[in-house]
Amino acid sequence: MRVLPKGWPPLLLGASLSACAVGPDFRPESAATLKVPAQYQSVDGAARTPVNLATWWTSFDDPVLAQLVTRALAANNDIDAAEARLRAARASVKGARGALLPGLSGSASAANSEVVNGAGIGGDSYQVGLDASWEADIFGGNRRSLEASRATAQGARATLYDVQRSIAAEVALNYIDARNTQARLAVARANLGYQDETVQIAGWRVQAGLVSALDVEQAKVLRAQTAATIPQLEQSYASATNRIAVLTGEAPGAVTPLLDVRTAIPLAPDAVETGLPADLLRRRPDVMASEASLAAEVARIGVAEAQLYPALRLSGSLSSSAFSLGDIGSSILGNLVGSLTAPIFQGGQLRARVEGQRATADAALASYRGTVLRALEDVENALVAIDKTKAREAALAVAETSAQTSVLYARNRYRAGLIDFQTLLESERSLLSSQDSRTSARAARATASVQLYKALGGGWSLDDISGMRP
Repeated sequence: MRVLPKGWPPLLLGASLSACAVGPDFRPESAATLKVPAQYQSVDGAARTPVNLATWWTSFDDPVLAQLVTRALAANNDIDAAEARLRAARASVKGARGALLPGLSGSASAANSEVVNGAGIGGDSYQVGLDASWEADIFGGNRRSLEASRATAQGARATLYDVQRSIAAEVALNYIDARNTQARLAVARANLGYQDETVQIAGWRVQAGLVSALDVEQAKVLRAQTAATIPQLEQSYASATNRIAVLTGEAPGAVTPLLDVRTAIPLAPDAVETGLPADLLRRRPDVMASEASLAAEVARIGVAEAQLYPALRLSGSLSSSAFSLGDIGSSILGNLVGSLTAPIFQGGQLRARVEGQRATADAALASYRGTVLRALEDVENALVAIDKTKAREAALAVAETSAQTSVLYARNRYRAGLIDFQTLLESERSLLSSQDSRTSARAARATASVQLYKALGGGWSLDDISGMRP
């Protein structure tokens, strides 16, 4: 591992703080050690469109989508919970910082005594005092604890960004699903109209004695099968719109009027500038959170090791007592105590804690490396998906055009008695299937773009890195 490169968010308190602390200093893994390639495998040398990843949803050029994502980022409850966890982590940093400072407490008392029986002297008495204590952090246990708290707060902030990344993508995916369902409903209803005509044509030919009633029944079967898909699609549409409402912090149904105005499935640019794979190390919030977790676990090794060494504690007090308030301070007694404690025999418990913490740090390192590789995998898969879904949509567009022509020919030839009814039904099934498949392919293409933006770490601003130090 090596020193943090310039521009990385600070994960620890700083070299000056840990210079005299026991335990290892955290050093980020290099891109080579993490097996990060120099280029993405699925990116060619063609020109690519630059996109602002912080607001990637605007690249779809859909005002409704942009409005919904903005509303979700402002009012989503998961984001609110992540912000609360960040505040809690920052409070822990303040607590860990306070452990490095002396503690001071004050006391005051007043008493009254009276002689109840026999000889004696009663009267009032007053006492005030100040007590101070401080542990000299000779071996840096408290400083390492502060490092761990800072890294944990870094992770909490990165987790907040990761929640924002996920929420933005989830809103977009459900929005695409809603628009896809609307388009598929339109296809099904249009084909239902065609199939009504076919039932009518078959009925006329039966009445004319040209064909048997079997043609009518077969036409009714196809129409019923198409009609049966409509309630299922309507259910899917309701689920998608209700999910979007909840993501925006609203009750189910709140955004349905906004979505009921049907528009086409939005598409983003196909060739998006991805940057270099190494950019994911400072772009993906989940990678940053995993690195912060590793930094915290490394710092806790020093916390455990510090328990093996002596601890120096200093305490002092000032007190004054008198029989009247006016005499308080006329006589002050000071006390200063220094104590040195060191473990002698703990049955191996302290060294076991160090060994266990080192193992925990090793697990965090393995988890971090896995997170990096999964991030690379997400990008590669999304890039491939964009190319393949685009090719699939183009092929299905050709199939749809041919299917439309085939239905027209088949219907005319059936009226003329030149083909059997089964051929007409097959052409109508092909048309419905081609149109439905093409619609789904367009949605898959838009979905792949969202997944790419999410994989690249979009949904929060890189400018926020400068404020990541709690």
